Amino acid sequence: MKKIILTALVAITLFACKQNTETKSEFDLVNAKKEIEAANNDLSAALAKGDSIAVGNAYTIDAKILYADAPVVVGRAKIQTQWAKSINNGANHLKITTLEVWGNENAITEEGIYEFKSKENKSIAVGKYIVIWKKEDGKWKLHRDMANSDMPSTTK
Repeated sequence: MKKIILTALVAITLFACKQNTETKSEFDLVNAKKEIEAANNDLSAALAKGDSIAVGNAYTIDAKILYADAPVVVGRAKIQTQWAKSINNGANHLKITTLEVWGNENAITEEGIYEFKSKENKSIAVGKYIVIWKKEDGKWKLHRDMANSDMPSTTK
């Protein structure tokens, strides 16, 4: 009787372990990169429409923008205001190219290049960026956004 109970317990344990490993999915960085590229496309589309609220909503609630030659912008509301200023100044076409991503299910770092153009299709800024993405409400959102221009500075 002890052997039957022991055999049953081992079988149940093995079955439970197998079920647990089958249902637990591993993090898929390739798919996460696609999600981030889609989020970048949504951000660019919102910018082209002049929708600073949608652009700001692409960021986490406690996000920070750390751009060259400017103070840190902290929080979604202030980020929305900052993007509204950029839109009002004519910067509304943004091409984002993801070069590389790395990370895990908690945070992903993205490296890329960007180009800003005006409504008249004039290049305003070309540069590179690093973004740390974080999941919020089940979606990847910009958590830390750092960029700088490749164009020469107009201030000396």
